Amino acid sequence: MSSATDDRPTLTVIQHGPDVPLGRFENWLDGVDLRVVEAWTGAAVPSIEEAGAGVLVLGGRMSAYDDAVAPWLPATRRLMADAVERDVPVLGICLGHQLLAAATGGLVEVAPPPGEEAGVIRVTWRDEAAADPVLGAAVRAGAEGGGTAVAVLQPSMHADAVVTLPPGATWLAYAETYPFQAFRLGSALGVQFHPEASPDLLEAWLRERDGDDADALVAAARASDGHVVAVGRAVAQAFAAVVRA
Repeated sequence: MSSATDDRPTLTVIQHGPDVPLGRFENWLDGVDLRVVEAWTGAAVPSIEEAGAGVLVLGGRMSAYDDAVAPWLPATRRLMADAVERDVPVLGICLGHQLLAAATGGLVEVAPPPGEEAGVIRVTWRDEAAADPVLGAAVRAGAEGGGTAVAVLQPSMHADAVVTLPPGATWLAYAETYPFQAFRLGSALGVQFHPEASPDLLEAWLRERDGDDADALVAAARASDGHVVAVGRAVAQAFAAVVRA
């Protein structure tokens, strides 16, 4: 975590718990000063006036509506909605993606019937993703990293899901289990997958869940990591470029 300098814009990061950190993004968000708000400790979520040049909202164990467990969520949803209204760049990851939808008129279903989506999954780009100011870079990087121009492999770990996009949102990517893997609404991008997660971080999440498939899922994550890295780095660097602009 660093303070702003005269020539580096501040990117405010909302972190919901110690086990869902910035991960690899800490080294990939080039040219910005990171202000990490450890919200679970009682640190106040800033207003849009205080947030700087961009907002990044990470994942977490709670649902997007779990205000009693995580009393900072209303302020986080308000910050994201205000950022969209004022054209401030936003990136929401996993819970952040769900909070973005909830804050702007979409709907998140808690524990929907398909169940948990865990491990490295295949995310398929829709045509609109290629022109997106952030995901366009990921589309290109995915192909260069050994994937295709239409699909990538990315870490995933969630049980809730966006089931209705906000009015006016552009749907950017889908997966087999949950269709709304990415969307854009104005200055904001939400992604359900975890482009910031290394195999070690994903393994830590997998070992804490029920099920006997952790070994296989971890092995698959390590085997595909070169492709995962190419896409994750592209997302982080493209989002940082948007914040700097």
